[in-house]
Amino acid sequence: MTDTAAFSQDSDTVRFTGSLVLARIGDLPERLRDSTEKVAHVDLSGVDRIDTVGAWVVHRFAAQHQADIIGLDADGEHLLEQVAKADQPVAMRPAPVGSFQRVVGELGDAVVQSGQTLYGLLGFFGATLIAFWNVATHPQRFRFNAIVQRFEVVGVTALGIIGLMSFLIGIVIAQQGSVQLQQFGFEVFTINLVGRLTLRELGVLMTAIMVAGRSGSAFAAQLGTMKLTEEIDAMRTIGVSPMEALVLPRVIASVVMMPLLGMYASIIAIVGGGLLCWISLDIPPVTFVQRIREVVPVTDLYVGLIKAPFFGLIIAMAGCFQGMLVEGDAEQVGTRTTAAVVQAIFLVIVLDAFFAVFFTSIGWV
Repeated sequence: MTDTAAFSQDSDTVRFTGSLVLARIGDLPERLRDSTEKVAHVDLSGVDRIDTVGAWVVHRFAAQHQADIIGLDADGEHLLEQVAKADQPVAMRPAPVGSFQRVVGELGDAVVQSGQTLYGLLGFFGATLIAFWNVATHPQRFRFNAIVQRFEVVGVTALGIIGLMSFLIGIVIAQQGSVQLQQFGFEVFTINLVGRLTLRELGVLMTAIMVAGRSGSAFAAQLGTMKLTEEIDAMRTIGVSPMEALVLPRVIASVVMMPLLGMYASIIAIVGGGLLCWISLDIPPVTFVQRIREVVPVTDLYVGLIKAPFFGLIIAMAGCFQGMLVEGDAEQVGTRTTAAVVQAIFLVIVLDAFFAVFFTSIGWV
């Protein structure tokens, strides 16, 4: 048997011999192209060696005559399968899809992605609980300085913007409420509106939205950048848990600071509403404060303080979770940061609706 690639035909079967490799294939493709006899089978049992070029020649010849290929071992069959897959035509543009099918497909993709994200977030929450337990059982691993630094970033540096936002929200609530209530001569109930709405709902909710846009996005961007620069992989290499060193301080800081920020925002909003009532409705501050104490039950304060830690947990979890998912390139940092803010705000509003129903059902109205 010669080492040079060759073929012979017996009835409707073409038998290849020699080495079907680039160095030994010679003018075999031209001779196969000139063959016009009918072929039903291609026998490769006499082939010593075959490479990608040889497999390509055999595949094209068999496809041209719609013939079966026999006589190859498992490795040769695998090579031919890969060559056949590569020979499939590639569409230059996707096939047109109807508007209804496209909308349903996008909706289905969004539902699947939401389910996968929720599943991943639950798993991340479990990993956070494990990290918290490890730190609780080994207090020497508690990173006090990192948590204090997060306190400053999440809480102290946010006082200015949250205070300004809350002050303006209090003014807006009082102004819009007084305009409507003056039509019925009940402008004094503007105090009820400002006091109950800010302490029970808007103070904590608007603070959560502000913290999500400010701190949640920062968490995602910081951890995402660390993933790209392989700092997190380096931490794992030296035996430092990223969950304990990076995620846990951010979660603890958000959970602890949210009630304080929510209470601060509510007080500033009440001050803003009281200022407008004093200027626009001629309600003096003493009367405003006295009325607040009469009409606002202490349960409204409890509602705000109970919701705040859960909001902080959701914001920190969403930011850290999306940040840890960054991979590939810098564009992922922006994409995941946006996803973290949207996810946190959405979950905060959903949880707030759940709390509204729950507290109403137990009589805290």
